[in-house]
Amino acid sequence: MQDANAIIERLGALFVDSFHIEVPSPDTDLLETGVLDSFQFVELLFQLEQHFGLRIKIDDIDLDDLRTLARIARLVTANGGAADPSSARPSLRAAD
Repeated sequence: MQDANAIIERLGALFVDSFHIEVPSPDTDLLETGVLDSFQFVELLFQLEQHFGLRIKIDDIDLDDLRTLARIARLVTANGGAADPSSARPSLRAAD
């Protein structure tokens, strides 16, 4: 399993690639600061499933687990996210 820093780095890259957003720090509140809007939040769930091999049930979502990159990294670790990018499913996102 990856350590938290490696997951945070992957999450930062995911935000740049998927949302064109540079998150200032691992502890930036993505919801309170408006970094993510509601559509991007749904896309984030999809991207977490694709990049980390997670299965996230909408009923099980706790917004506090998704507020910061650090908290998302803990969620990925707690749910057995992919140990490396090659072990997760490829993204189905169309090229821009």
